[in-house]
Amino acid sequence: MKSPIFYTDTYKDIETRVQELLNAHKGFLSPSTARSTRAVGDAIEAIVGDSFETILGDICKEYSATFARRAMADLAFTDVDDFYYIVDVKTHRTDTKFNMPNLTSVHRLARFYEDDANYFVLLIASYHLEETQAIVTNVRFVPIEFLGWNCLTIGALGWGQIQIANSNYITVNPQYSRKKWMLELCDVLFEFYPKEIAKINDRIGYFRQVQDFWLAKPDDGQS
Repeated sequence: MKSPIFYTDTYKDIETRVQELLNAHKGFLSPSTARSTRAVGDAIEAIVGDSFETILGDICKEYSATFARRAMADLAFTDVDDFYYIVDVKTHRTDTKFNMPNLTSVHRLARFYEDDANYFVLLIASYHLEETQAIVTNVRFVPIEFLGWNCLTIGALGWGQIQIANSNYITVNPQYSRKKWMLELCDVLFEFYPKEIAKINDRIGYFRQVQDFWLAKPDDGQS
């Protein structure tokens, strides 16, 4: 059995409701917070977190919007069929030229997806500003495996961070196979890791030279 949210049109209804919710909120930004994409993102995340359980309605069995800053999720819920969803809320200001958000660690995602009942979901709200009003023009509510690899990349942090290469260009492939997507992730990492090894070897070589330089220097007598 697959998620009744993402293998029906339910997720599209959720997208519409979230967009309507956000655009119904007036005056939640001040002139100073409107200039900060982080402040706008935090405000949108808070609004969504406070109301998302209501948006889900009867499909939601358990809900939580309390997580640590470094957690995978901003909110999470279990549906009536016992599928578990952790949701990462992202915002994208559409008049910015470049935006490359981190999504999640490849290692954490691989462990999380060992259970077929788990879904790592992105809720991406795209907006532009009209004075101090954030006008939400689009909302995407999709599991990560629906995002095409042509719009994703891997960042060199820890085991590797999955990132959106540029938030202005996002490819969504509805009902894409998780198995196929995860195998594609492995192929991406099999190309990524050797390049990182080569970079590390270059850095080791550089600091060998730095070490030799300092070993050859006369002692200045200070300890």
